[in-house]
Amino acid sequence: MTSIWKETGFVDNDRWVIETDERKAGEGEMPVLDLASFLERVEESNEGGFGVLIAPADDVTKLAPYLDRIALVALAFPAFGDGRAFSHAAILRGRLGYTGEMRAVGDILIDPIPLMLRSGFDSFAVTNEVARRRLAEGRLPGIIDHYQPAARSTTAPGGYSWRRTSRAAG
Repeated sequence: MTSIWKETGFVDNDRWVIETDERKAGEGEMPVLDLASFLERVEESNEGGFGVLIAPADDVTKLAPYLDRIALVALAFPAFGDGRAFSHAAILRGRLGYTGEMRAVGDILIDPIPLMLRSGFDSFAVTNEVARRRLAEGRLPGIIDHYQPAARSTTAPGGYSWRRTSRAAG
């Protein structure tokens, strides 16, 4: 079972469907197309509101001319140790200025979710039972210090120009 989580809680009736051979978007649902299918379809029409799935090896910069026509970018984390989607998120938010919904899909565990939020992710397709339970309980782990800039603003910096503090240590 997959649950969609945002900072406001779990989402009921999410309309996005990552299409596979076995599962296609039905009535009232929106397809999330792989990059090749999206590029083919976006060239054939002037429609907007697309959902696009970016795999780790995809070139996310190919989305640049079409960002105003994309409602959702789903970035794949096929395994816990594969963090290439963090780089895709940084490019989308920082370099390309994408402001639409960015969703983490795949092997989403509880521990990296705060880092994903800092990277600009808005929603998470969570299948891991422990992660779903902890999110439902409001038990999102915190990260006090971080050493890199982020897509989200933070509170006032700490005593070092390279160190930032998310919240007061206490």
